[in-house]
Amino acid sequence: MPVNQDLALLSDYAFRSAFLIYALALILSIAAYVAAGGTKPTSARTADKLSDMTQSLVWLGIIIHAGSVILRGVATQRVPWGNLYEYISVTAVLAMTVAAVVLHRRELRILWTWVLVPILILLFYGGTKLYVNAGPVVPALRSFWLPIHVSTVSIGAGFGLISSLASILYLLRSRNPQGWLGRLVNPLPDAEKLDRLAYRAGIICVPVFGLGVALGAIWAESSWGRFWNWDPKETMSFVTWVLYAAYLHARATAGWRKAASWINVAAFTAMVFNLFFINLVANSLHSYAGLN
Repeated sequence: MPVNQDLALLSDYAFRSAFLIYALALILSIAAYVAAGGTKPTSARTADKLSDMTQSLVWLGIIIHAGSVILRGVATQRVPWGNLYEYISVTAVLAMTVAAVVLHRRELRILWTWVLVPILILLFYGGTKLYVNAGPVVPALRSFWLPIHVSTVSIGAGFGLISSLASILYLLRSRNPQGWLGRLVNPLPDAEKLDRLAYRAGIICVPVFGLGVALGAIWAESSWGRFWNWDPKETMSFVTWVLYAAYLHARATAGWRKAASWINVAAFTAMVFNLFFINLVANSLHSYAGLN
């Protein structure tokens, strides 16, 4: 099918606009973070106002970012996650939506600085190094399983990002560091709140991400004749899910709670490794995901 180049161009403009809005939101969130760490009586009120502005900008960025994804789909007349650039874009917008919902409480909005930095890095890399022109996908991806599998995995990954990030910050906060590191973590919520946030996000991540892996196996059976091929990408996806499940188990088991947060960090590391190394370097049945 022919590609509507005008809509494809609008999609690219919307992607860049969303990136700039997220970047502006990051600047405001950093200002709010600094104000929250201040000692003046007005610091807390300033931080709250800046956090509110950050939240509003984030939602504006999400709307424009979602518009970029939709325009790409309309331009190509297919679901707009048929290559790695599109997958990163849709994963990022879903992760940002999850974060905006989870961080709606004012006391948690201070975490936006920590969320926006990895998202902006991901979008910058995807929009520069992985960008491909809008076009049709390879035959292997022309399946109704594509939107179901990818969207489910992406939503699960969004909750996984929030869960693991909260665990990383929990580990920093719980050590009560001194000096510059102490000043860095001082504006964060207390360790108990961060641990609770990580656990609640993990409770959603595990079943949703696991469902995405299961749907991928069903798609594999219809495409390759086997539910499981020990392909590097599907194997690492399963390992990531096992680690997130292990985090929940450790978090709820006496004697393992101290190790739980480290397991959550390991799960996030596995997810990032799968996204970049497996997709770009490893010889995989999913290698076509980076192609037009």
